[in-house]
Amino acid sequence: MSNHEFYMDFALNNAKTLKGQTDPNPLVGSVIVNDNRIVGIGAHLKAGEPHAEIHALRMAGDMSRGATIYVTLEPCSHFGRTGPCAQAIIDAGIKRAVVATLDPNPLVSGNGIRMLEEAGIEVIVGVREQESQKMNEVFNKFIVDKTPFVTLKAASTLDGKIATHSLDSKWITSKEARLDVHLLRSQHMAILVGVGTVIADDPELTARIPNGRNPLRIVLDSTLRIPLDSKLITDGAANTWIFTSQNYDADKRKTLEDLGISIYETSSETQVDVLDVVRVLGEKGISSLFIEGGGTINAAFLENRLIDKVVFYFAPKIAGGKIAPTFIEGTGVELMKDAIDLRDGEFSKIGKDFKFTGYPEKRGSS
Repeated sequence: MSNHEFYMDFALNNAKTLKGQTDPNPLVGSVIVNDNRIVGIGAHLKAGEPHAEIHALRMAGDMSRGATIYVTLEPCSHFGRTGPCAQAIIDAGIKRAVVATLDPNPLVSGNGIRMLEEAGIEVIVGVREQESQKMNEVFNKFIVDKTPFVTLKAASTLDGKIATHSLDSKWITSKEARLDVHLLRSQHMAILVGVGTVIADDPELTARIPNGRNPLRIVLDSTLRIPLDSKLITDGAANTWIFTSQNYDADKRKTLEDLGISIYETSSETQVDVLDVVRVLGEKGISSLFIEGGGTINAAFLENRLIDKVVFYFAPKIAGGKIAPTFIEGTGVELMKDAIDLRDGEFSKIGKDFKFTGYPEKRGSS
């Protein structure tokens, strides 16, 4: 491992600890090194607050002059809610900048690097590039496509069942796996279920971990069947939005809106249009969406190629039952060659269960 990789790893690890805290901004870490000694450390903490480079420069003070700065994302070159970091680096007298990856926004990509080079600063780009891009997979999609990065989560038995034939589902996975899910909830801006899940389980959809952030709660409900006494309506733990079809109950809509629930009508006459859901969430600045729906909801997002990542928990159990629900339903593909391939798959053990993460191949990708 080179010195550049060592210090960039330090910056990456520092940034990763804040996952779920900076959105819709990216995770960014920075380290300043002078005479083989770390003199400044910084990470972006929250949207609207100083960027990682600024925190590191403030810590380093006069030791920034002649130093090397490591940053996990190209320093910004424009005025937004904060000033341009590239100019701050120049003003501090930094001699060399080591950058993991360019800004993914094609409108600004490379501008920060250009500013540094024109000021006479040596710039090295590409150290731990893949690691940085994966760390910011949510931001990288949102800043380009203006739609949320969508993660599909499911927990099932080894034979794919999310409940028994009597619809009993507590609990499929271990306490450790369920705790991991709460962490993932906290790291996402919004969580989504169908109204069937609300009626059957009356979930809270909160992140029940220390200092956890409760995500915005999204319900797909084509006719507004959601019970008025459900926790998502009454508990006030987080905001709840409901997406419906054109076939909704107008009186129920008024009642829900009077209770502080936001209602969004999609273009479909009978079912919620999931394409509209993703579009509206993007327009509202929601950069990440965590789906915990049943088999029908999951299939709708998969069939429309809206899933960016899957997180599946498999319990070492067999439930059986022809009519027991599975975590992907819908019509399914007709030919095996049309099945959705998952790339970059990883298995890990969590408690007594198995956790799989992977990325669905998008239509037309190779």
